[in-house]
Amino acid sequence: MTQEHMMKKRMQRSRVLFSITFIALLVFIGLYIDETRRVQETYRAQFIANLAHTADSVDSYLNAEGDWPLKYRRILSDMSSADSFAFLLKNLTEDQKVIVNEMHTCLLKYPEQMQERERLEAFGQAVKDLQSNLDVGFEEAEELISTIDKKGH
Repeated sequence: MTQEHMMKKRMQRSRVLFSITFIALLVFIGLYIDETRRVQETYRAQFIANLAHTADSVDSYLNAEGDWPLKYRRILSDMSSADSFAFLLKNLTEDQKVIVNEMHTCLLKYPEQMQERERLEAFGQAVKDLQSNLDVGFEEAEELISTIDKKGH
């Protein structure tokens, strides 16, 4: 065997190894993209479920008699979970994520204002529209947030 023949064999072997490695890399990239999509679907489902729980809690608060502090804490807890999942979603814009966060913040920092019936009804409607994946929900939430007096309680 000559030196040239040995070099040709090595080049062939390296091309085969490169091809196998390249194909494996493409497969792993495809699997990564698919798993990322699945994780985002799971996050989206959890976000929608938490919005549904929040809407149910708001309805329960509005229709209930007594034990309002517990029901308000349920609303706060459900909205907190929805807020957490909102920041994990890639299909929401940064402005939309901020609006969801501000809704949670208003519930947390300004309970006296948020417990007013008309504000809580507006909050419930905005949450239901967000759950239905309507952009009008973000507009309603933004309008509600703008009515909160952030300098006082």
